[in-house]
Amino acid sequence: MELSASVKLARTESGLEYFDVNGPQCQAKIYLQGAQITEFIPTGQKNLLWVSQDETYLEGQSIRGGIPICWPWFGVHANPDWPAHGFARKQVWRAERVEEDDAAIRIVLSLPMVSIDRTFWPYESSLTVEFVLSEQLEVKLCNTNTGSETFTLTQALHTYFPTPAITQTRVDGLQGANYIEFGEGPFVQNEVVTFGRETDMVYTQASEVQIIETPDGKIEVGREHSSSCVLWNPWIEKSKRLSNFRDDEYHTMLCLEAANVMDDAVTLAPGESHTLTTKISWIQ
Repeated sequence: MELSASVKLARTESGLEYFDVNGPQCQAKIYLQGAQITEFIPTGQKNLLWVSQDETYLEGQSIRGGIPICWPWFGVHANPDWPAHGFARKQVWRAERVEEDDAAIRIVLSLPMVSIDRTFWPYESSLTVEFVLSEQLEVKLCNTNTGSETFTLTQALHTYFPTPAITQTRVDGLQGANYIEFGEGPFVQNEVVTFGRETDMVYTQASEVQIIETPDGKIEVGREHSSSCVLWNPWIEKSKRLSNFRDDEYHTMLCLEAANVMDDAVTLAPGESHTLTTKISWIQ
């Protein structure tokens, strides 16, 4: 596969391959394992993505940060022995194409379905992710039913965002949405969200754009073909139980995840497709 002038293939000391992007509009790193972007720095600005300082980048382990792809289920499966958040984030994806023009760099990866245990996913389908890299980051996760049987899935683009101080961070734009937290609800979100405890809110009927207000600036987070999203910060006690996560790193991150969950789950008949999209950028 041909690369563009701004894209090269590199490898970590642990052996993971990634696309190293150094373009006129941004820098980025996209790993083949999990099709996971871990860095997106618009030129002249700060990184829009957060990764734990304890991340080890090991084969077969999802990277703690960036945008893990949760697919084809979000959260804990009804079968507790199955992997949380599905299996796509630990698989090595195939690079399909790299394109570059004056507007953006586009990188497309696909999940090799022949490598998937059919116990987990017995359906005929395809899954691709397209990264559109310019002054903003756009991620498009496309599902297609290539078989003869209708199926339903849940999914999320589990985006980790940086902040210098979580207690001075707010999320605007969720007002009016319903949410469930720790199995309770639904409740109505009446105010701008602030952080002072563990947060694990699953929203439905959410508007398509939210603004994360941090001491370093404002981040706009948009979604397409999604009326659900997840807001998460592990806070003190859960941070101690997380892998590849320092005990005090809850101070410096939050997740706001574009999703198709709960009554926003995706059902595809044979031949149908669905694309979950998120767009993120600094607000000037």
